[in-house]
Amino acid sequence: MAQSLADLTSAGVQRILRFFPESSQAEREELRATARRLLDTHGEKVLTPLRPVDRVLWYLASEGRAEDLVEVVRGQRRDPGVFLVAGRRRPRLVLPGLRGLALPERITALERPDLKMTAQLTSVEWRGDDLVWAGYAFVANLPRPSGRMIGRFAVLEHADTGERIKLRLRRTRSEEATAASGQALHCYDRTGFEVVVPARRLRELAGHGAGQWFLSVGIPGPGGTYETRVRQREVGTAGHNQVRHLADGSRLVVGFTKDAVSITVQQPPVEVESCTVVDGELLLVARVRSGHKAPTTVSVVEGETRLDSPLTALSAPSGSAGDAFRRYRAVLSLDRLTADDPPGIKTRQFKVTFRGAEGRGQAAHLAEGFTTGRHRFAPGRELAVHRDGPGRLVLATRAVRAVVDAMTVTDGGELVLTGAYPREEAAGKKVVLRHGTRFEEKELPVELADGRFTVRIDPEAAPQVDGPALPLCPGRWYLFFRAADAWDKSDDVPVTLRPEKVGELPLRFSGPQGGSGGRAGGQPRAFAVDRRNFDRIFIEPERLLGPDEHGTYRQRILREEHFHKQRKLPLRDAVLYLSFGGKQFSDSPRSVYEELVRRGVAVEHIWTQDEGLPEMPPEARVVGWGSREWYEALARCRYVVVNTPVGDWFVTRPGQKVVQTWHGTPLKKVGKDLLGSPQASPAYIAGLPHSYRQFDFVVSPNAHTTEIMRRAYSIEGEMLESGYPRNDIFHAADREVRAARVREQLGLPEGKKVVLYAPTWREDQRHASKLYKLDLRIDLAAAQAELGHDHVLLFRKHSSVHGNVPGAGQGFVWDVTRYPDIADLYLVADVLITDYSSALFDFAHSDKPMLFFTYDLEHYRDTLRGLYFDFTTRAPGPLLETSEQLVKALRDIDTVEAEYQEKYAQFKKDFCEPRDGLATARVVDRMLAGGPHAAGLTDG
Repeated sequence: MAQSLADLTSAGVQRILRFFPESSQAEREELRATARRLLDTHGEKVLTPLRPVDRVLWYLASEGRAEDLVEVVRGQRRDPGVFLVAGRRRPRLVLPGLRGLALPERITALERPDLKMTAQLTSVEWRGDDLVWAGYAFVANLPRPSGRMIGRFAVLEHADTGERIKLRLRRTRSEEATAASGQALHCYDRTGFEVVVPARRLRELAGHGAGQWFLSVGIPGPGGTYETRVRQREVGTAGHNQVRHLADGSRLVVGFTKDAVSITVQQPPVEVESCTVVDGELLLVARVRSGHKAPTTVSVVEGETRLDSPLTALSAPSGSAGDAFRRYRAVLSLDRLTADDPPGIKTRQFKVTFRGAEGRGQAAHLAEGFTTGRHRFAPGRELAVHRDGPGRLVLATRAVRAVVDAMTVTDGGELVLTGAYPREEAAGKKVVLRHGTRFEEKELPVELADGRFTVRIDPEAAPQVDGPALPLCPGRWYLFFRAADAWDKSDDVPVTLRPEKVGELPLRFSGPQGGSGGRAGGQPRAFAVDRRNFDRIFIEPERLLGPDEHGTYRQRILREEHFHKQRKLPLRDAVLYLSFGGKQFSDSPRSVYEELVRRGVAVEHIWTQDEGLPEMPPEARVVGWGSREWYEALARCRYVVVNTPVGDWFVTRPGQKVVQTWHGTPLKKVGKDLLGSPQASPAYIAGLPHSYRQFDFVVSPNAHTTEIMRRAYSIEGEMLESGYPRNDIFHAADREVRAARVREQLGLPEGKKVVLYAPTWREDQRHASKLYKLDLRIDLAAAQAELGHDHVLLFRKHSSVHGNVPGAGQGFVWDVTRYPDIADLYLVADVLITDYSSALFDFAHSDKPMLFFTYDLEHYRDTLRGLYFDFTTRAPGPLLETSEQLVKALRDIDTVEAEYQEKYAQFKKDFCEPRDGLATARVVDRMLAGGPHAAGLTDG
C-alpha cells in the first residue's frame, strides 16, 4: 500500500509545517529539504492521499515558497480544510483570500474523493401513515453546487438486488447544517431536505417481500452527481429504530444499519403475543401465521446461561375460525432464569430466540399491541419483559427502576413526570438530575405515594445540592434515583420511559416566561424531552445562542459585519464585564463592578454569561457570550473589564477603555515561558503582542507577576501594579459581615472548622469529550471518618474541570463549584488546601493556614508545566503527597501553622504587596481617568 508524504515524515518535521509562520530559518530549510527529497524519491503520488489543502502545503514546502506557505498556514488556522471550488466540469481548488496564488493544475485539481459529501438525518416522524424524514445534505466546500437548486433527489436502494425507488425530495432551510459543518467560510443553510414516503409507497415496499432498503440523497455538482447514504442521528428519537405494522402482516423497521438510514421489510412467520409472569413461571405466548411451520423451542440465552422451553400448541378459542394464526405456549422457570443474577445495579440481558426442529434460530419479534411488563423477584431486583427498537423481545434482570408513564407540562412551563416505582424501593431515595458531559447535578424534590412518583422540574430554577436554584444549562440532563445516604453515583438507578410511551417523544415545551436562562427580550427558552438507548429519557434545553448566532460561520458573520457596524455607532456610557469567558460573576471584574455601583457612577452595567448559565447580579443586564447583544455591547460600551483574553479579532476603538485585570499570580509557567514544553503553542505565543495591545492597561498583583507577565505575554503597554481588586475582600471592614452572610447562604453548620479544597486542573487528564477530568486523590471517605465530626470540606473544582464530587450532600463534603465567587469562600474558610493553583497567592492575604496536596509534583514541575521557583523551599505550608498525610496535617493544623509562620511571612512580602485593600480604587481611578466619569474618583 502506497505511503503518503505525511506518513514518511517525522513528527518534528510535521510540527515545523504546522507552525511554519513561527519557524526559524533552519527549520524552514529542514522542511524544504525533507519535502523535496521525499517527492524526488517517491514522486507526487505521495500527495494523492492527502487532503487538497495539505497537498498545497507540501507542494509549497518542497518548492521553498516560504512567503506563500506562511499565508496558507495562517489561513488554515482560521478555517482548517476549507477552500473554494472553481470550474464546473474540471473542478479545482482556490484558497480564500489567495486567488492569485500560482499553483500547477496537478496540485489544485479536485477528484471525487476530495469533495466529500455529508447527508445527515435530523428528524423522523409519522404524519398519519406517511413516513417523513428530514435532514441536510451537502458536498463539503460546495454550499451551492449549481446555480439552480434542481437535480437533487432521494432514492431507496435494495441492499441485495440494487433496485432503486426514487422518492420526492423537498428542499428546506437548515441552519443546523451550517453550524454542524464546523467551518466559517460556507453557508449550507439551503441544503436541508424533507423526504416523504407515502403510505402507498410503504405498501409497495412490503409487496417486494422481506428485505432492506437504504436511503440515499444525490446532489448535482462539478463533474457530475454526488450521492451518499443518509447517516443516523446520534441521540434522540431520530436516532432510534421504529416499528410500523401494516395490514398485510408485514412490519417495517424504520431505522439504521451501520449508521445508515434504512427501511427493513419483515414478514415474520412467528411473533410473540404476550409474555407474563404467573406463579413463579414466565409464560410466553407466540402466534404462528397460517401456512408456516411452527418452531419447536424457545431459547433464552445470556453468556453461559441457557434455558430452553418447548412450544406447545394452545387450543383455538371458540369463534376464532377466521383467525390467521395458530398459538403456542412456552413456560420458563423464573427461579432458573434469575439463579445467577448479579447484585446491585448491574443489568443482565437475555437474548430470546425461536428454534425449529433443525435448530435454526429466528428472532422473537413482537406482535402489534404487545405489552411490556416488570416483575420484582428479589429486593431491589426485577425481571423486565421489554422490547428493543426493532421490536424484538428482550428479557433483562436489573435493579428495580422508576419508569415514567406520563409526561405533562403546566401552563407555567413546569415539566411534570409521573410513573411507577415500588414503595419499598423508593423509600429513602432522592432524585438527581445530572448533566451528561459537565456531570453537574441538581437535586429535585419528589412526591412518593402508593408506588407512584411525581417529579416537578422548573427548568429555569433547578435546585443544586449545595447552593441556589439555577437554570438548566444547554446539554442533556438525565434523571436518577439515589439513596439519600449514598456516598457517590455508583449505585444510581436510571429513570426510564415505559416502552409504550416512546412514540410521544420528542416532547417539546417552553419554559417559564422571563426565566433567568431565557433569550433576549424575556422570551422563554425551548426545552425537549427525548431519549437515548431506547428508553433513557433526558431533558435538553435549547442553546443559549439563536440560529443566527450559533456556530463558527455565524460567529464570523457577527464579528465581521454586525460588530463592525456597531463600532460605527456612538459609544454608550456602559461597562461590559467578562469574567472567565462568562463562566462566573466573580473575580476582579466583580470588584470593579461593586466599586462603580458604590460610587454611583452613571453607567449601565452589562455582564457576560456563557452557556453554563452561572448566577448573575439581578441589577445588571445580562448578555450571552457570542450573542448579537454581546457583540453590540463589546463594540459600544465605553468601558470593558475582562480577566481573560477577548479574541485575536478584537481591537479597541478610540475612546474606549479596555481593562485586563488578569486572574492569578504565576507559579506554573505561562505564555512564551512554556516554549519547549508539551503545552507550548508557537502560534499562540506569536499572537501575544497583538492580544495584549487590546488593553489600555493590564493589572498586576505584585512585582513578581509584573516581571513575568511582561516577558511571558509580550506586554508592551502599561501594567498597573495595583494589587488585584479581588483581594481587597481580605482587607475590607465588612469582611466578617460578608463571611456571615456566605455561611448562612451555604447553610454551613456552626462550630465546625471549614476547609476549602481548590485544586487546579491537569492538562493530561481529559474525558473523551476533551473536558478536563477531576483528578481526585483525597480519600474523602477516610477524611470524613477522621474529621467529619468537627470539620466540613468545601470542594471547589476548577471551572475547566468536570466530574462528580463523591460524598457531596452528606454533611462533610460540600460541592461549591457553582458558587459564583471563590473570594467569598476564602472568607469562610479556616484552612485552604490547594496545589499549584494561584489561589495560594490570594489566600495568603488572609493569614490563615494552607496545605499543599502536591501528589504529582515531579511530573507537574518537570514534564507537564514547569514552575517559576522552587516551591519545595518557598511554599507557606507543607507539601503533602498522600491523603493520610493531608488528614493528619488538618488534625494538627495549629502545629503546622506555627511551624510555617516565618515562611508564610516571607511569602506575603514576596507576593502580597500591595495589600492595603485599595487595589480596586486604584484600578477604577485609572479606568475613569481622562474620561467623562473621571469626577467619581476614589471616594465617589
